[in-house]
Amino acid sequence: MFYHNSSIIHPTVFILLGIPGLEAHYIWIGFPFCFMYIIAVMGNCTLLFFIKIEPTLHQPMYFFLCMLSFVDLTLSTTTMPKMLAILWFNYGEIYFEACITQMFFIHTTAALESTILLVMSFDRYVAICHPLRYTAILTNPVICKIGLVALIRCLISTTPLNYLLLRLSFCKSNIIAHSYCEHMSVAKLACADITLNNLYGMVVALLVVLFDVILILLSYLLILRAVFRLSSRDARVKAFSTCGSHICAILAFYVPVILSTVLYRFGKNIPTPIHILLVNVYLMAPPMVNPIVYGVQMKQIRERVTKQFQRLV
Repeated sequence: MFYHNSSIIHPTVFILLGIPGLEAHYIWIGFPFCFMYIIAVMGNCTLLFFIKIEPTLHQPMYFFLCMLSFVDLTLSTTTMPKMLAILWFNYGEIYFEACITQMFFIHTTAALESTILLVMSFDRYVAICHPLRYTAILTNPVICKIGLVALIRCLISTTPLNYLLLRLSFCKSNIIAHSYCEHMSVAKLACADITLNNLYGMVVALLVVLFDVILILLSYLLILRAVFRLSSRDARVKAFSTCGSHICAILAFYVPVILSTVLYRFGKNIPTPIHILLVNVYLMAPPMVNPIVYGVQMKQIRERVTKQFQRLV
């Protein structure tokens, strides 16, 4: 069950319990999560496909949307297949290396989603506050550099989480009371001091999520100031409408994040299954909601999808 690497002991496998306390309902719980995953995969793949084949969609806003869709696909695929295997087939075993890999992708893609939402708020700020300079500011090379910087930022902030776990010895239980390998859930199984793990996890949350939220709020304050300076009511409505999808994406991501964080830190009397269900919703809600809100609210994507279906019929 455990193997030694010099003085460090690591388990060969971990056992993921899924949602402890709701074992009798696992089969039924799996159906809504499977439905969410199917919608997420189909919706994001559809967005990526139509943005790729439609030249009129080759604009900065849609390039950032492609980044968001790719991250959503990665985030949902990293977690949901294993969770469904637990819920439907009672297969909770996961090798130590696979657990560390899953943890890396979950934390990195979640941080990347937050960063891309920040980048998209900057895109909306430029489009509304500096419309005449929009294409001059957000050129293709600039977009590529922004995407690369976003990825590097997230890798730098989340990669140390893996090394903080690898330095720990696990000589007790290998059972994780969760549906996926989350940093602190794994660290709590170690027979060593995990204060550094806890502190670094909190620092990453503050530096990434809180920092991004502050900058997003600042960008929308500047957008609101620019919009209210417009003399025409129709112009104000049109400006606000271009931000509708992005605001929905922000709410779908940050509301569950903040709620789960608050409940984890302060909701000691809340049952564990509620915590785990909420965290899983936090991971699956954005990948499912984002393609829906963008596909419905963005006229060009909606028209392109409608035309394709009419041709098939």
